[in-house]
Amino acid sequence: MDFNVPSVGKKRVVIVGGGFGGLKLANKLCNSGFQVVLVDRNNYHQFLPMIYEVASAGLEPSSIAFPFRKIFQKRKDFYFRWADVTGVNAKENLIETSIGKLKYDYLVIASGTETNYFGNQNIEDVALPMKTVEEAMSMRNILLANLERSLTTADLKERQALQNIVIVGGGATGVEVSGALSEMKRFVIPKDYPEMEVHKVNIYLIEATPKLLSAMSPQASANAEKFLRGMGVNVMLNTLVQDYREGKVILDNGMDIPTRNFIWVSGVTGTSFDNIGSEFLGRGRRIKVDEHNKVIGLDNVFAIGDVCIMTAEKDYPNGHPQLAQVAIQQGDLLASNLKNMEKGKKLKPFHYRNLGSLATVGRNKAVADFNQLKMHGWFAWIIWLVIHLRSILGIRNKVMVLVNWVWGYLTYDKSIRLIMAAKRVKRPKGVN
Repeated sequence: MDFNVPSVGKKRVVIVGGGFGGLKLANKLCNSGFQVVLVDRNNYHQFLPMIYEVASAGLEPSSIAFPFRKIFQKRKDFYFRWADVTGVNAKENLIETSIGKLKYDYLVIASGTETNYFGNQNIEDVALPMKTVEEAMSMRNILLANLERSLTTADLKERQALQNIVIVGGGATGVEVSGALSEMKRFVIPKDYPEMEVHKVNIYLIEATPKLLSAMSPQASANAEKFLRGMGVNVMLNTLVQDYREGKVILDNGMDIPTRNFIWVSGVTGTSFDNIGSEFLGRGRRIKVDEHNKVIGLDNVFAIGDVCIMTAEKDYPNGHPQLAQVAIQQGDLLASNLKNMEKGKKLKPFHYRNLGSLATVGRNKAVADFNQLKMHGWFAWIIWLVIHLRSILGIRNKVMVLVNWVWGYLTYDKSIRLIMAAKRVKRPKGVN
């Protein structure tokens, strides 16, 4: 049942998800008297704040991903298992996965979120999400393939649809990918596709609310919008996408946009598991937790990061923002609290320390909110670069990202414009 994880006489902490929170928790618990088992559907940690760089052909996927087994090579009492977690059986203290069942003493759900299509099956079937490295690679392939196809089709309407790019969602991801694609249109396409009429490549950013970057200050929102409009992005606020039919994005204002490049970054919902019923869930299907990140109604099950919602903190009555820093701080504190539980000590409640928010729009353009200090432009962009470079795991990855950034800055070019779709490897004859 325990899929080859030995019983060693220590309390077992099972962590579901190796994102920012799960990774921080695992690192803090290793070599501390617990047996730590990390379960994830990928065998690597992905640095999601820069996933748009992969989608826009700016970075190699390996630059923002780092294998879990490499991270924990020298850690004792740590085990990684590559599996999908399908259910939680709190009565029997076990999780159900694609490779079997696993007992736990403490369970920590840090599985993050998944794309929310708000129940529209048409959109879910055709839109390009951007929540994982695989999805970013798929988007890159489709965008580049559609540019190639637009040069060879004789149908003028189809050509325009192949050259229209529609991004739905004006949060940080939507703003960043819009800026990156705008720079590709300006600096890359004219050199790679000299026969293409670049002015016919249209980038639309559609947001249902009155402002971009709703989680940031009004100044940051206004500056991001100003930057994008100046870069040629068609920013459409107070506009709701109703459907996608016959190759067109249907808007609530009666307008439709023909496109084969339909990018959906308009919202997320908490990942779901069997036996985690609606009584445990709050807004956005996030798991309800108390001030110690303990799932309300369960004794030894915790949730951290984007998948949980904590309303106990006075300054965040609707839950904390779904940011990496929240997950990291929750993982750090929960590690200390689990150790305190074993020692019979009092647990510390979680209080989020807001270290600020940043979003990059493009070359020399970013916005930043730091408590009372609001910045935009070149200096905010430099701060964004430094913070993200420091946060990437692995010296090799840091060097590769830095080299790509410097190369792109000096040459106005992006070098990872490869259409590479993975294919299933054929087995030799006679091998099952």
